[in-house]
Amino acid sequence: MNTNNLSLFGDIYRNKKVLITGNTGFKGSWLSIWLLMLDARIYGLSNDIPTQPSHFSGARIKDRITYIEKDIRFLKDVRQVIEEIKPDFVFHLAAQSLVRLSYSNPVLTIETNVLGTMNVLEALRQANHPCCAVIITSDKCYDNIEWVWGYRETDALGGRDPYSASKGAAELVVKTYANSFFNRPESKVKVASARAGNVIGGGDWAVDRIVPDCMKAWSSGKPVKVRNLNATRPWQHVLEPLSGYLLLGQRLYENPELNGEPFNFGPSDNRVYTVGELIAQMQKNWRGAEIDVSPPEETERESTLLKLCCDKALHILKWQANLDFGETVGFTVDWYRRFYEQKEDVFSTSFGQIEEYVRLAGSRNRAWVKSND
Repeated sequence: MNTNNLSLFGDIYRNKKVLITGNTGFKGSWLSIWLLMLDARIYGLSNDIPTQPSHFSGARIKDRITYIEKDIRFLKDVRQVIEEIKPDFVFHLAAQSLVRLSYSNPVLTIETNVLGTMNVLEALRQANHPCCAVIITSDKCYDNIEWVWGYRETDALGGRDPYSASKGAAELVVKTYANSFFNRPESKVKVASARAGNVIGGGDWAVDRIVPDCMKAWSSGKPVKVRNLNATRPWQHVLEPLSGYLLLGQRLYENPELNGEPFNFGPSDNRVYTVGELIAQMQKNWRGAEIDVSPPEETERESTLLKLCCDKALHILKWQANLDFGETVGFTVDWYRRFYEQKEDVFSTSFGQIEEYVRLAGSRNRAWVKSND
């Protein structure tokens, strides 16, 4: 299937001004490349490049977009950026995204994730130009009591650790602005929130994440240290939730009734796997890969079971995941192999994987892909 004959997301992003906060991060850099493919005019807002190596740096994304170095914790700076750009779309991904770091620096976590989200929404409220904003939080926004069912958008928010609490609070901020300000007749802003987690894929070098830890260790011929082989997660490739975010942006643009609505994005309930199963699948694709199991510190508790129910995204947005577990791991390991062994051009590798993802989505009749034939 020729991807050049496909229309993605109704061509809604072509020539549109799109602001991505946290564009230097893992998800943000992949979203930037996809929006470049969609011929959007991209503006990135971030206060630093969070890792070295970096997908953002390796793909030379800074040379392809308008990059603004500001901190979302400061309303004046965020307001200035939004007033100058007047974006048609905002994808807010800027965050402190690590659970373990939230224990050592809870203030930074809450300031970034809660105050930062409020600043983006407040800047949009004050500017009040036509804009659709998709606020990305996390599956950890839910009050996780580790039941076997997937959490729905109507379930209680909260969390035992500072990171989870900050994401639950960010969702409350979104709900407040949607109900208090953006539902007024004079408001030109529409907002929705997106909840996803346990995203894997090439170009992630964050600390304390199982896939980057494995790839860094195995590429050096060392065993990887693993804290909990039994933790169960709905693993998904980074392009899966990004397709959901882009589809949500499109639907929000087309349907004002989605204003204020939250959506889960993840695999189906029966596609959850343990850390041990994930590692075993990666080992099939990486010769000589070994592990070293060490228990987690009791003071830094992470949940062992967390699932999402994505029925709302399926029935309202017609969105569903595109890759099976083997394809998800295959995409991921292949990207790192190309990086570590073949030293291929990072942008071309990532762009090529998006093209393959789109090709598969077209063959599987996903809602956001239409044929021009």
